[in-house]
Amino acid sequence: MILYNMMEKLVLEELEKVFNKEEYNGCTCERCKADMMALALNKLPAKYVVTEQGEIISKIVATLPQNQVDLLSAVVEASELVKRRPRHLENNENIG
Repeated sequence: MILYNMMEKLVLEELEKVFNKEEYNGCTCERCKADMMALALNKLPAKYVVTEQGEIISKIVATLPQNQVDLLSAVVEASELVKRRPRHLENNENIG
């Protein structure tokens, strides 16, 4: 059995939606994406699951309106922060 934080999957899915919007003009390199994930996840409660049933329950809980608002808010805030101050430039990484 594998224990993982279901919120990671939900945040990644939400980030992909943000990246696919035409108006998004920030970096999507691996470093920036990881920074956005970390910032968003630190603002959200962990949702650990072990079984497939646990994953289904977590997805249902994630669809509750307030949870959706919290998730979107954390992702948008993280993407805006990283867009303003990307750390990939510190390491001379390519902008993706």
